[in-house]
Order: sequence, then C-alpha cells, then structure tokens
Amino acid sequence: MPKNDISWKRRTPDGEKVEVYAHSVGTAWNFYTRGRRFEDWRPTPQPPLEDWLALLDGVERLVARDRIPAQEADRLRKTIRERFPDANV
Repeated sequence: MPKNDISWKRRTPDGEKVEVYAHSVGTAWNFYTRGRRFEDWRPTPQPPLEDWLALLDGVERLVARDRIPAQEADRLRKTIRERFPDANV
C-alpha cells in the first residue's frame, strides 16, 4: 500500500471481520474491502458512514504528522456532509 493510503478493520452488521482501505485519487477517495488476508480487494462504491469517519480519523492523524496538507481534512469533512447530511462531523 502506498504511504498515504489509510486502512482499518471493522465488523459488518453480520459480525464478519473486514479490512478496509481508502486510496486518494486527486480530490476523490476510493474505498476497497476484503474479508481475509489473501482475498482480492473489492471496490466499495457506496461506503457506509462508519468508513468515512474512520477515514477522517486517519486523515487527521496524517495531518498532525505533516504527511498531508490540512486542507485535505477540510475537504473530506465537506464530502461527508454532502453524502450524509444528518452526520455530525
């Protein structure tokens, strides 16, 4: 995975563990998931709010370490508000 890709693990509503990673392409973020370590990564066209918030947390950590510009966190918050108007970001 490239340096600025952000990954985390979570459980699905069914209780299955999945690994998720997000990859920045220009101003957009692409999400991918896989169930087990040696499975192929599958694109996730409509990631849930939980994944967007995990990505925001990861971006804020990278901003604190000066690995990406602070504007990226602001742009990501704006995207989350547009996709999920009821979310408290």
